[in-house]
Amino acid sequence: MCGRFAQYQPREAYLNPLKGEDNDIPYDPMPIERFNVAPGTKVLLLNQRDGSLHLDPVLWGYAPEWWDKAPLINARSETAASGRMFKPLWNHGRAIVPADGWFEWKRAADKKQPYFIHAGNDAPLYFAAIGKAPYDRPHEKEGFVIVTAASDKGMVDIHDRRPLVLTAEAALAWMSEETSPTRAAEIAHDGAVKEDEFIWHPVTIKVGSVKNQSKDLIEEIDNPIV
Repeated sequence: MCGRFAQYQPREAYLNPLKGEDNDIPYDPMPIERFNVAPGTKVLLLNQRDGSLHLDPVLWGYAPEWWDKAPLINARSETAASGRMFKPLWNHGRAIVPADGWFEWKRAADKKQPYFIHAGNDAPLYFAAIGKAPYDRPHEKEGFVIVTAASDKGMVDIHDRRPLVLTAEAALAWMSEETSPTRAAEIAHDGAVKEDEFIWHPVTIKVGSVKNQSKDLIEEIDNPIV
């Protein structure tokens, strides 16, 4: 599962590994500085339309008109391509959330300890996402969801689900308008970054409040609760 993540570097940090691809994204050297991105907020979402990459502010959450529950924020990679809710988004709304890491909470009895998970080399991450395209036309409740996969190895000790993180090459193919839904399923499997490329550490419980946005939220603490 992914319920919080960080997106704090300048846009160029996420775009540089994708160089060579046409884009209509204006240069902006300022860091984004969102250390605690929460559902229900607008997030910079990377997507392709008309043959070029675009970076648009899009609502993290998806609730079509017929949905009478809280907006969904994640979709399982194992079922999203075929289910009623997400199949249209999988077919026509594939996108990428550029990020620096995400938070998960480890539980034991009545205690919860947040952990920050990121690439071992601190490289930018590319979360697979699906949503209501086109993304330059905002929809009130129909934004995007992050695609998740099952955790493996040591990461399962933190949480049994994780964002589907793609390599830069796979991220470009995932967004491509020429990629078929069937091919997208292959990319989700073959282009995923493996668990052993991530590291994690305990962080302050202050990340539990969406009001907190400072850099110290991603810094390791010495005395985790769990």
